[in-house]
Amino acid sequence: MVGAAPEGASDARSAARAVREMFTSIAPRYDLLNHVLSFNIDRLWWRRAARSFAQILAQPDARVLDLCCGTGDMTFALRKQAGDHAPQLLGADFSHAMLQRARSKSLDKISTNGKSAIPHWIEADALCLPFPSRHFSLVTSAFGFRNLADYDAGLREIVRVLRPEGECGILDFSEPKGAIGHLYRLYFKQVLPRVGTMLSGVRGPYTYLPDSVERFPEPQEMLARMRNAGFREASWTPYTFGIAGLYRGWK
Repeated sequence: MVGAAPEGASDARSAARAVREMFTSIAPRYDLLNHVLSFNIDRLWWRRAARSFAQILAQPDARVLDLCCGTGDMTFALRKQAGDHAPQLLGADFSHAMLQRARSKSLDKISTNGKSAIPHWIEADALCLPFPSRHFSLVTSAFGFRNLADYDAGLREIVRVLRPEGECGILDFSEPKGAIGHLYRLYFKQVLPRVGTMLSGVRGPYTYLPDSVERFPEPQEMLARMRNAGFREASWTPYTFGIAGLYRGWK
């Protein structure tokens, strides 16, 4: 089994508990830290990923699940891309504190865009989703899938809830090669943990972050895992020199 392994975790259950506790601890400043530590590039990544699924989002009967949604930035990017179309859009996460932040951001949007701009939020475990099989047209996950305690189980659960011909999009970090990779690792392992700890006042999550990226499968291995889980096709598109990338799978 390959999945997230926070310091001190001895099995999948303790790993999941540790991840939930970490995200609960940083929820109040999560958005600010994301934007500061990524130099605001994260906003471009969400929008670019959402554009990749414009065709599905335009379907009147589309059902969309944003998995491990955190405070909802990818969910909101999908809603904005949908425009005048109104797919059923759900954001799911197992951190109650993160979902509270997402809901608060939803309420802020009501005053400017009306209720049609508001996704629905549900507290749920990505490894045991409370949805019927073949339910969604699209399942996405942005920078959250990497934190699952079992990647293969997570992929199988996504396949289960997807309709035939449905799509999956997993946006997550990777480790670039060459000179860019050297600079990236220097920043990610030396600078980011210090700045993140200073701004959040919490040490663990920003020490865990570079370790979790290093542990995450390389693109070719991840694509193989997606195919083994049941995706008919799988592809990876690098973003920003390969610092991040979008995995796409078709059921």
